[in-house]
Parts: sequence; structure tokens; C-alpha cells
Amino acid sequence: MDRRLLALTPLLSLLLAATPATAAEPPPDRAAVKAAAAAITLHDLGDVRGNLTLPAAGLHGTAIRWRSSAPRIITPTGEVHRGRHAARVVLTATVTLGEARAHRTFTATVRARPRPEPMAGYLFSYFTGEGTADGEQVYFALSQGNDPLHWQELNGGAPVLTSTLGEQGLRDPFIIRSPEGDKFYQIATDLRIYGNGDWDAAQRTGSRSIMVWESTDLVTWTDQRLVQVSPETAGNTWAPEAYYDEALGAYVVFWASKLYAADDPRHTGDSYNRMMYATTRDFRTFSEARVWKDPGYSVIDSTVIRDGDTYYRFTKDERNPSSSTPCSKFIIAERSGTLLDTDWDFVAECIGSGALARGEGPLVFKSNSEEKWYLFIDEFGGRGYVPFETTDLSSGGWTVSADYALPSRPRHGTVLPVTAAEHAALLARYGPAYSPGS
Repeated sequence: MDRRLLALTPLLSLLLAATPATAAEPPPDRAAVKAAAAAITLHDLGDVRGNLTLPAAGLHGTAIRWRSSAPRIITPTGEVHRGRHAARVVLTATVTLGEARAHRTFTATVRARPRPEPMAGYLFSYFTGEGTADGEQVYFALSQGNDPLHWQELNGGAPVLTSTLGEQGLRDPFIIRSPEGDKFYQIATDLRIYGNGDWDAAQRTGSRSIMVWESTDLVTWTDQRLVQVSPETAGNTWAPEAYYDEALGAYVVFWASKLYAADDPRHTGDSYNRMMYATTRDFRTFSEARVWKDPGYSVIDSTVIRDGDTYYRFTKDERNPSSSTPCSKFIIAERSGTLLDTDWDFVAECIGSGALARGEGPLVFKSNSEEKWYLFIDEFGGRGYVPFETTDLSSGGWTVSADYALPSRPRHGTVLPVTAAEHAALLARYGPAYSPGS
């Protein structure tokens, strides 16, 4: 061998060792789909009780298609149909980018469909106001039997759920039962006014998130989570509530926000509250927020109930009272055949006027035992909730209930019908209970 080549051999060896073996590296698209498949997260697969959120897009611009081993139980788009028996279903995600693809499987356990049980009582979830250090937390009360007008406070009158996230205050708690009947979501406003009283800042630089808990029995609750639902232009996210839309197969979550101009990131301009909404299947992943009700002035605290094919919505007129706005600070009622309609028909206004000094935070529910509906209106700065009732939602007429004993200091919350078993479990877990004034 040429001596010059022999002299170069050690140098060539070093150069070859330092050169990366590019032929062994996966192409960029293949690495992307592999990473995207690994990043897919599906929640609560060991205890499926409702529709699943199956993502259609993943990291790095990838697309995701789903296949189900039992599409009659879980469809490829995540709709869940529970049967008489529990079932295991394998879901396969195919992640693609260009010609590259990757697969990942998940096993879901779908619970058997529960048997319907009659409602035999009511749970009241509420807060008590910003006047005390623990007033902006979640309190529970339980009806005395099947009577929605007489209540016993639970947990010795102390909060049942407290916040350690966000602003560490909870207002306007709302509970919804899943359409299947055996799962509950509790949501609340992330807001603490106690100790600062700054309502202006609360609507300019307030939280854009809601608080969420889950339960399957109303007794044991998951850890709270903070989920952003409002856009960056929102200054607040107040009084979130939800209603399940069967046509969508998802929950419609709605709340009040002041929206500011995109070129006003500090939210220094003028604005007013309008009702917003987003949809979700799991209270983790939400659609983009949209405006639901915007009459051109501030409205807050919408709540909804359905009777037959008609939805009824009750909302607070948040304008300051004047001779031209005599129904300000009271409740307006509307109706529509479609939940996400943005143009509801007028039913009544000034609801609560004459019986209350002012009103907000309406909650509405139907009696478990008769054709009657109850509308509790929060006389803020006064008595707190006062109950009204009607036998005809379409009439717009409400009268104050003649005999009632509500919990002490109840503010904006929810009344949820419960079964006899749920009533007994709540009493056993959070008792001994006591009645107001006892």
C-alpha cells in the first residue's frame, strides 16, 4: 500500500466515526407521526359513562383517524351507546402525515347503562357571598324529603368544596347530571372578591377559566381543575352553567364575559358583559367560545330549562336602573326551539320586581312531584335567594312561594333533583344536617 495512504488511514477513521449515520435516522414525517401518536391522551377510559373526545388532529400537523372494535358501542367519532352489560372496546388511532403513518391502541371499559330511578329530593349547591373569608366556596344543603322549599344545611354549615387554584375563590356553583344519569359535573366561577372588593379589575383582568369537578355519586369528587374557556380578549368568565344538547351529543357551557378589542391587551377600554358559550363532551376540551346573547348592553347569569320542545332562558339585565330602563337588575325570560339560537323570543321581563329590591343569579328547576316549576332569584345585597313558582313556563308569570325555609345566606347556585339513594348518601356523608333556625 502507498505510504501516503497508510499515513492517512487514522485520520480517515476519525472522520468516518464523527460522521452521523444519516441513513439510519427516520424521515422527519415518520418521527412526527410517532411523536403525535405517543402524545394522544384519552381520559377516563377505565370508566366510560358518556361520549368521548377523540381528537381528529395531533401534534406537528398530523391527522388522526379512529377505528373501533365495537362501533355499535363506541363509534369512530366517540359517541358512546351503553347497553345492559359492561363492555370492553379497543380504539385504534391511525396518525398520518404525508405518506408516514403510526398506530396506537386504547382499551375502553364502557359501564352498563344504569336503570332510571325516580327523583325523591333535591341538592342545593351555592356560595354565601364575599362578606366572609370562606363565603366564596361551595356549600351544600339537602331538601327535607321531597320538599324543594325546606332545607337542611350539610357539613355543619361549612364549605364542602374549597379552591386552591386560580384566584382561590368559588362563586356561582352549578351541578349538571349527565344524560345517562350516573355522572355529575360541578363547575364554578374562578373569582375571589373578599379582601379586595375590586369589581372593575375582576371584569378587566379576571380569570378566563372555570373550575371543574367530577363525581359519580355526589359524595366523592375529583380534584378541582382549572380550564380556560374564554378568549384572550375576555376580561372575566362569570357564572358558568351547562345544558346537554342531545342533537350535538355534547354539553353547551355558557357564561358572561366582557370582551375587549384585540389591540387593547390590557383591557383598558369600555365594554359590557354578554353571554358566551362553548361545547364540550368531557369538560376538558372545549370548542372555541362564541357569543350567545348580546343585546348591546350588559347581561349576565343566564340559566336554561327545557319543557317539551321549548327551551326557556332566564337572564339578568345588568344595566344600571333609570327611568328608561325600569327592568334593570331584574330577570328577563325568553324561549327558543333551539338551544344555540342567538335570537330567542321574548316571554317576560322585570321578573322579581315588586317582591325583591333587585335580583340576579336565577336558578330554575321542575318539581319532582307535580307540574310546577321553581325559580329562585338572588336578592343580592339583601336576603339572598327568594323562591318563586309557576305552573306555566310560557306565561312568564311567577309568584313568591308562600312557605319556605332556605339555607342561611344562600347566593347564586343550583338545585339538582336527586334520587332517594343519592339523598341518603349525601346525608350520611355530610351529616349531621341541621335546618335553618334550628
